[in-house]
Amino acid sequence: FSTTEEAVDAMKRGAYDYITKPFKNEEIRLIIKNALERKALRREALHKKELADRRSIYSSIVGSSQPMQNLYDMIGRVAATKATVLITGESGTGKELVAKAIHGNSRQKDSPFVAINCGAIPENLLESELFGHEKGSFTGAGSAKTGLFEAANGGTIFLDEIGELPPMMQVKLLRVLQEREVRRVGGTRDIPVDVRLITATNKELEQEVAQSRFREDLFYRVNVIRLDLPPLRARKDDIPLLAEHFLKKIGSSEKPLTLSGAALKRLVNYPWPGNIRELENVIERSAIFVTGGEIREEDLPPQLLRTRSESDGRGVLDQLPVTGLDLDEYLGNIEKDILLKALEKTNGVRKKAATLLKISFRSMRYRLSKYGIDPGGDDEESAGE
Repeated sequence: FSTTEEAVDAMKRGAYDYITKPFKNEEIRLIIKNALERKALRREALHKKELADRRSIYSSIVGSSQPMQNLYDMIGRVAATKATVLITGESGTGKELVAKAIHGNSRQKDSPFVAINCGAIPENLLESELFGHEKGSFTGAGSAKTGLFEAANGGTIFLDEIGELPPMMQVKLLRVLQEREVRRVGGTRDIPVDVRLITATNKELEQEVAQSRFREDLFYRVNVIRLDLPPLRARKDDIPLLAEHFLKKIGSSEKPLTLSGAALKRLVNYPWPGNIRELENVIERSAIFVTGGEIREEDLPPQLLRTRSESDGRGVLDQLPVTGLDLDEYLGNIEKDILLKALEKTNGVRKKAATLLKISFRSMRYRLSKYGIDPGGDDEESAGE
């Protein structure tokens, strides 16, 4: 530059350095060397930040077993695309955490991530939740409302338990995926949306399609890339890591919590029908009742202390006491446990629990009343019974 003023102006516009005339070749070499070193440092700092961000994104997904290593690899591959993803797995396996990890590793990570459980919203409200509504479109619609697809525009929408979508909503969702636009309830205008769709289910959607409960064309739309999450019993090597994670989450630096060796062995050997969610609940419950800083075997809930034969009932006759037992009471306790587990799996919806246990809704109500079980909620699914 011929003047200092011009050089300063160039620096303001992004130049790394400047040389005023006259200059020597050595000055140019030195400035270029410094610029390259600075660029390398910035690249290294950016790489470290990306690694830190990735560790933060994966921090809620705990596990180092081979199934989890395979899952991490798939998340990275899937995140690099905008393809629709279907996540399958039993309840409590962490499907929403995986969906968040996919979003968090994608180019849309700074855009919204919006989640909804399709089975938790009454059918008459679900369309408004997903697509929004206009003022006066139905009783109580005092103002216009933006739907979740609009709210997620530019980012990701996660539809959990998509297998619970009513037939009419399956048709409407299919149209949104085909046209990439939504129409609010009571509206006449189509609103373009650019969202990545991730869905999840604990059902076998192929069976749902075969039994005409899920649209085949919608199934092919959502089943572009599929991630099958392993149950906890298939990744027992991760149980100590998960237990430690939950202990840190529940405890504090002033009162750290640990597990005795015997307690940890019980955790590893238990089949975990409720998967990670059940493990977290067990750790939390045990921490409440523990007197010291260590959770011992006897602090664990009763179902973990039963032997396998006791748990499935095959060892009852071998352990029958000389004085006998109250068969009605024994069978009643088993039935009550099964009812509670069914309600847990169906979020307290009695009709769904009855279907799961292959009994009538009337029989379900009788049994719940018999054992004094109150599932809570209004049980929307039972309307009209």
